[in-house]
Amino acid sequence: MKTNKNFGLSAIAILLFMAFASNSASAQQSGIKRTDLQKHDLSIPGKEAVQVKIDFDAHTAFGKHFHPGEEIIYVLDGTLEYEVEGQGTVTLKAGEVLFIPAGIVHSAKNNTNAKASELATYVVEKGKPILVLKK
Repeated sequence: MKTNKNFGLSAIAILLFMAFASNSASAQQSGIKRTDLQKHDLSIPGKEAVQVKIDFDAHTAFGKHFHPGEEIIYVLDGTLEYEVEGQGTVTLKAGEVLFIPAGIVHSAKNNTNAKASELATYVVEKGKPILVLKK
């Protein structure tokens, strides 16, 4: 009886891991690498700051999505093009910044032959997914 119980718990743990891995993979697209840098609760109740580095290979794009809070972008290397709902297309080079309000649908792409990267800082509601893909 104890063996069956342990087997059942192990199976549940494996299923949960697989579901988590598949959700993470859907947010990670080919040619784009996301590196989590830091995550901290803010002094504002229910809010947290999340900072990530996102690397884009040449001629890659991350599709339409939005965040449950503000995104502050700083382009570290290369040139990135952002399509922002209500603002049109914005092209940024290394050293330039972009602010995207909460819930605004946007996408990012590297249309060049060189790699590009950005530092993204999110101020979001704690406990919500950092990113929601637009269908």
